[in-house]
Amino acid sequence: MTARLALFDLDDTLLAGDSDFEWAQFLIERNVLDREVYAARNQSFYEQYKAGTLDIREFLDFQLKPLSRHPRPVLEAWHREYMERRIRPIVRRGARPLVERHRDDLRVVITATNSFVTAPIAREFGIDNLIATEPEERDGEFTGGVAGVPCFREGKVRRLESWLAARGRTLASFGESWFYSDSHNDLPLLERVTHPVAVAPDDELRAHAARRGWTIISLD
Repeated sequence: MTARLALFDLDDTLLAGDSDFEWAQFLIERNVLDREVYAARNQSFYEQYKAGTLDIREFLDFQLKPLSRHPRPVLEAWHREYMERRIRPIVRRGARPLVERHRDDLRVVITATNSFVTAPIAREFGIDNLIATEPEERDGEFTGGVAGVPCFREGKVRRLESWLAARGRTLASFGESWFYSDSHNDLPLLERVTHPVAVAPDDELRAHAARRGWTIISLD
């Protein structure tokens, strides 16, 4: 059993952009969502996230409701197009080599973005393990609600601990652990690993990382 754990944030870390934001923009461009109604709110939520003022429940209501309005096969067809048009072009140049350097470790993408949007992106990086906010499902279709604890801020720590416990592990059971993130929203989890790494960090995380002597890198 591997004694090293590598955790990767997704949005603005492995990606040079936010997959949640890009998904909504994709649906707006396809005229699935009304541009006038959704574009300004999508931008507003993104700015709130960056500022650290996001109400996660309000955002999830905005982000998950559209999933409930369309059959799963339709959503999955749209997602394949979204991957090609919106995600592959924003994979950071150094992201795949970074993930590959941890090929012998237990690798996990851990993200606040919902698992419908992010599971195919994690697979794109060759990472089998995903901890994400879970959309509620009923009979194979999305309800528009959220299941369990959102994977956001302290929720990331809780979700990781639960995920590891289900596998008979704890964070402390790993001799070394890495977490790569761009955001001050991830400070609760960054503080828990042996190797916190700030990736193209926002100003608040950059200042915190500099004070703590954490590694700061760019994947561009």
